[in-house]
Amino acid sequence: MNIKLAIIDDNSFLIKAIKEKLSFFEAIQIKFSALNGAELLTKLDENHNLDVLLMDIEMPVLNGIEATAIVKQKYPHIKVIMLTAFDNDENIFNAIKAGADGYLLKEVNPSDLYQGIIETLNGGAAMNPSIALKTLKLLRNPIDFDAKTEEEEIKLSTREIEVLEQLSKGLNYNQIADNLILSPSTVRKHIENIYTKLQVHNKLEAIQKAKSNKLI
Repeated sequence: MNIKLAIIDDNSFLIKAIKEKLSFFEAIQIKFSALNGAELLTKLDENHNLDVLLMDIEMPVLNGIEATAIVKQKYPHIKVIMLTAFDNDENIFNAIKAGADGYLLKEVNPSDLYQGIIETLNGGAAMNPSIALKTLKLLRNPIDFDAKTEEEEIKLSTREIEVLEQLSKGLNYNQIADNLILSPSTVRKHIENIYTKLQVHNKLEAIQKAKSNKLI
């Protein structure tokens, strides 16, 4: 039995680690890897003769949950196992809703990963215990994530939005300070506040999140 598989992750180091884990199993044929959902869809257009996708969630351009929903619509025969570093409730809920066939954490050991793939191909669902437990809890007490996100409306001050707009143009702290007639330390403080409010850790994430929330 040959299992045709693709790995989708924006971290090439992790793709290599997953390939190493699967190298123990002769049945597994890794057909290709992709760095985001959009690249995956392009490659599937050329060749969708695949059995399983190992899909990361947090990726730029098109994330794993959005990509899963499209794959399931266009290529229902392909099984999708989310392989992620995070087991937060919202990701699990959205992945299942998008049609994911399994959900494993990246630190899974080689034999559990292989067993998960086999199980999923046989009509089961690959899930490591902590995820299965969370899924049960979610079923018992469904959380309305859509309602929650509306409450979490992000409010930035006019000044913070101005700083973010300058940041998105690729300007550094000193240039922003000059343009807005502020001191560099004030700019730095504004940026720290922006990161906290947007719950991000770097400039790229801040700009991406601000754009998706139509703040800039």
